Amino acid sequence: MTPSSQHLLGEIDKIKGKRILIVGDVGLDEYVIGSVRRISPEAPVPIVEVSGEDMRLGLASNVAANVASLGGVAMLVGVVGRDEAANVFADQLKKYKCSPEYLIVDDERPTTRKLRVIAGQHHIVRVDFERKKFITDEVAGRLLERVRNLIKSCDGVILEDYAKGVLTADLIKAVIDVAHKNGKLVSLDPNRTTPVDLYAGVDYFTPNTDEAIALSELKLDDLRSPSDSLHEVGSSLLKRLNAQGVIVTRGKDGMSAFTKSGAPQGQHFPTFARSVFDVTGAGDTVIATLTMALTSGLSLEDSCLLSNYAAGVVVGKIGCASTSIDELKEYILSHTQ
Repeated sequence: MTPSSQHLLGEIDKIKGKRILIVGDVGLDEYVIGSVRRISPEAPVPIVEVSGEDMRLGLASNVAANVASLGGVAMLVGVVGRDEAANVFADQLKKYKCSPEYLIVDDERPTTRKLRVIAGQHHIVRVDFERKKFITDEVAGRLLERVRNLIKSCDGVILEDYAKGVLTADLIKAVIDVAHKNGKLVSLDPNRTTPVDLYAGVDYFTPNTDEAIALSELKLDDLRSPSDSLHEVGSSLLKRLNAQGVIVTRGKDGMSAFTKSGAPQGQHFPTFARSVFDVTGAGDTVIATLTMALTSGLSLEDSCLLSNYAAGVVVGKIGCASTSIDELKEYILSHTQ
């Protein structure tokens, strides 16, 4: 075992019990799983012979699932419809010991659902049930009141922007302001379609590579490895956001962290994934683990390493997934032997 992994194993239990307030777009991920043996005689499309169905928490609620699985307390604030899907969603939250009591009901929109049909390791089709429209000022006011009531009892805040309409410009600013007035760290997983300046003031920013490139608005040719101009993107985002850190998740290339006090070229962490079946939701695992670690007093380097290990676990699973403290410990141990 390396000294760094041994040190990390000694730090990991500190994240247990951390109370994380998660604000953003929530929804259900539904899976129809089967196999394809023939093409339909009705149209040139595959026929999926169904062998099973599954349902999981998606979007910001997958972040909540990851927080809870890692031994934390997830306080999820989001918007659902007044429909049967909302009841199913609440039941799924309870399976992860996450309370649905902080959710806001909006009669004007459905509960977001994403139905995926999967054959083997291949996604055949995805069907979305949602309404991509910004919430009204009245709903945003109710949501912000929830945040104000919960802010003192949390250790940190995560904003999850999936561009479904919950995180309006005014709401993002208001949540960051409330959090900082109460001395709470704020991390944010962005959407590439949201103007980056609306995220100003966030402490830690966790885009993937494509989001980072798009949000930086820089005209650069090749940003796929640490030896190129990725540092320009990270430095630009760091300055524009006035953030403490920008952590770019890079899939098979791991992640890169850029900080005010760190080297301009950033710090790069290779991936710890042994096999990759599905990267869906891996960013949710990263931001959940990172925020829990940072609010537990772990250094940014240790927090990134731990997040990288956690991502390595979940990409070896199908669909949105999470990992536990024990599973994470075993993975670190097995990776270093």
